[in-house]
Amino acid sequence: MHFDPPKVENEQILNFGIALRDNAAKHGSKPALIVGEQTVTWAEFGTMVAQVTGQLKAQGIGQGNTVASLSENSVEHVVLYCAVVASGACIVPLPFSATPAALALMMSDSNAEFLFASSAQADTARGLAVKHVVDLDELMTWAADAAPAGPAGVKPDDLFNIIYSSGTTGTPKGIVHDHRFRSRQLQRITNFGLTEADRLVISTPIYSNTTLFGMLPTLALGATLIVMPKFNAAAFVKLSADLKPTHAVLVPVQFMRLMAEPTFDDHDLTSYRCKFSTSAPLPGTLIGQVMARWPGNLIEVYGMTEGGISTALNCEAFPEKWDTVGRPGEGVDMRVIDDQGKQLPHGAFGELVGRSASMMQSYHNAPEKTQELLWTDTNGNHFIRSGDMGRIDEDGFVHLMDRKKDMIISGGFNIYAADLEAVLRQHPDVDDAAVIAVPSDSWGETPLGFVVLRKGATTDAKGVLEAANAKLGKTQRLSDILLLGDLPRSDIGKILKKDLRAPYWPS
Repeated sequence: MHFDPPKVENEQILNFGIALRDNAAKHGSKPALIVGEQTVTWAEFGTMVAQVTGQLKAQGIGQGNTVASLSENSVEHVVLYCAVVASGACIVPLPFSATPAALALMMSDSNAEFLFASSAQADTARGLAVKHVVDLDELMTWAADAAPAGPAGVKPDDLFNIIYSSGTTGTPKGIVHDHRFRSRQLQRITNFGLTEADRLVISTPIYSNTTLFGMLPTLALGATLIVMPKFNAAAFVKLSADLKPTHAVLVPVQFMRLMAEPTFDDHDLTSYRCKFSTSAPLPGTLIGQVMARWPGNLIEVYGMTEGGISTALNCEAFPEKWDTVGRPGEGVDMRVIDDQGKQLPHGAFGELVGRSASMMQSYHNAPEKTQELLWTDTNGNHFIRSGDMGRIDEDGFVHLMDRKKDMIISGGFNIYAADLEAVLRQHPDVDDAAVIAVPSDSWGETPLGFVVLRKGATTDAKGVLEAANAKLGKTQRLSDILLLGDLPRSDIGKILKKDLRAPYWPS
């Protein structure tokens, strides 16, 4: 089955390959890419994409084919991504953080015959069952003897990319995006004010939709994309002072590390007009620090790689709503349902579901998983289930409570880890916090907190526990606090609660 997004009147679907070709002709000597010490002009970028597109076509790659990549951020990786799409094929950027076993499942599921791997990933790539492995670092040498080729014609339903989860058990889910989805996503970020005159920084891996949220519109508009191969807080502020970006896409843990960076306030960051935060909720206390110390606006974007759900919080315009993830965007229909799939009245707590112009086609080769994600209203409209618990207030702002699977049920009461984490983060000595459910003979489950203390903290685990429980209701109280040097996180900064839970729930 496929999700059926709403139709858009008089819609013009963007051909990404044509947009890149036109930008190369229009912008010539303007930088298209800046990666470390490398600057690639738009004219050079257009030539590189056309050359690689030509070699892909010479190898029989085009509409209906998939091409995989396994690499860190680099000029070659961006060029390959764009060339595959321009050829009419589907790009599959694999998460290098995944295990070799998981990567093998992704390669098999994607049906990709070509895998482009960086030298750092070469050993892993050679261990995968794939017909052709190409050294991505030598991409332009590989493409050198081909005739340059222009972009292929595409239809709205043609596949653009498949993004895989980096799961360690079972077959990872491949999220299928078509050209319609990506064209509509471009409109979303241009609504936030991004123009061809701007410079946007990305610093998360290309296999993440967080990165693509900024990367693809920047290139489609003809702006300048600044790419950090790997994020480092001190390097980020220096880069910002030197290259004068106007926009950045970051995840909450990166904002946390920037606010803790000793040299942050020593740099001129007045070039920034806006920063975007994605992938996880941004704590209100952290929003306050960013707004006070970093020039320009901050927009928190909440959504899913699968689409459907989409909100934005303009932090400058709504300081009283920093405890929310903002309001649904234009054309987004969000509702709340109970465990039986019944729609709940406005203001009630439940699972958030959403329908919008941008919705994935399906999970690749997984109709049963796609069906599990589907909620249909009484008019037969398709909605995507978020798995997030929350409510929509009287002003239309969305309050997130927790992932449904992370909700703690103790003594028959529902406890939201997000509420407890917010209280823990209010402590002046707490830098970061996470709460999970652990087994309890008395209550079935009980909340356990993990805390990272700030440098120079004057309290201990017992002090944090007592302070937090003094603010929590009787049914919410934490059973214990464990101190950690850092919380386990994914490559895009999401807290890996499954890793925290593993010792307590071995089954």
